[in-house]
Amino acid sequence: MKPEQVSDGVAVAVPAATILLARDGADGIEVFMVKRHHEIEFGGGALVFPGGKTAPEDYGVELAAHTDGATGWAPELRALAIAAIREAFEEAGVLLARDAASGQFIGADRLALLDPFREELEQGRVGLADFLGQENLRLACDQLVPFAHWITPRDMPQRFDTHFFLSRVPRGHEGQHCGRELIDSVWIRPDDATAKPSQWKLMFPTRMNLMKLARSVTVDDALAAARANPPVTVEPWMERSSDGKFVRIREDAGYEITRLPIHEMM
Repeated sequence: MKPEQVSDGVAVAVPAATILLARDGADGIEVFMVKRHHEIEFGGGALVFPGGKTAPEDYGVELAAHTDGATGWAPELRALAIAAIREAFEEAGVLLARDAASGQFIGADRLALLDPFREELEQGRVGLADFLGQENLRLACDQLVPFAHWITPRDMPQRFDTHFFLSRVPRGHEGQHCGRELIDSVWIRPDDATAKPSQWKLMFPTRMNLMKLARSVTVDDALAAARANPPVTVEPWMERSSDGKFVRIREDAGYEITRLPIHEMM
């Protein structure tokens, strides 16, 4: 680990953003999830929401001219929202963006033409601002609703300060994993994901936020609930008791489970 990544012996939590892309299915709300390649160091083989670390360019002041709904936002929040939208495009093939001329969301036909840019952006061969300017696009930050905020425990060697956003998936955006670091993808009901531990490997924050999303029957319900209940910061900690070792989270975090045996975390 690089020296600048450690402060007072504790790994610094790297800013990250992830996004719950939701739609209304025949049997209730569904969310798009991707499966990480098993060789990935952090969360290998896990079923996760699209997302990742913020990139330096996500903080670029020039991107403010290519966003809707982020006027007056703090630079850190705008960068996190931009990172969530960028990662959704790179990893899931979903682009929360409008055509700057018409103000309309990108439809399926236009999305297909933009698909080659996913790898170009991920590999750094084209910059995000250049992509948006060239294609005359504006990122729809106004479609993102803060859903959760989790920080990796202080005793972990690799830590993330992750903001979860919720958004309705645009019409015609079916989602497709990138096929590189992500080897599968699925639209799934939150209850189905958490009910099949033998099929889906879930990290603790993912499981908790699936359970939170499962309280809502429709996307409208979920968005309304998220707006009415701004997330509090959750930083789990470990504790030992006479009946074993557990991971704990704060009682007011808004989750049904606040204490979980350590062996059930993944």
